[in-house]
Amino acid sequence: MSDSLDAYLILSGILFAIGSFGFLARRNAISMLMSIELMLNAVNLAIVAFAAFSPATDAQAQGSVIALMVMAVAAAEATVGLAIVIAIYRNKKTPLVDEYDAMSR
Repeated sequence: MSDSLDAYLILSGILFAIGSFGFLARRNAISMLMSIELMLNAVNLAIVAFAAFSPATDAQAQGSVIALMVMAVAAAEATVGLAIVIAIYRNKKTPLVDEYDAMSR
């Protein structure tokens, strides 16, 4: 089963489900950012698995390039998101997202 596309897609789906549950269930902003990263890595796994099992000759190279682009977007998202969380934490003294709606007070 390790040589089939199904195993990789099942693992990718499980990782994405764990990430989406973590994003919806947590109130801590840093935990939410980690859950988003987990979902992006699940998508990366699916992209690379599709590229590896594609019969086209240049699909593996294209899959790797797309995965690298997703990693770059994930790194930028983590950097900007963490900077925003730190800035809000300095003002509000809490990492909980429930208190972020009162930014002007």
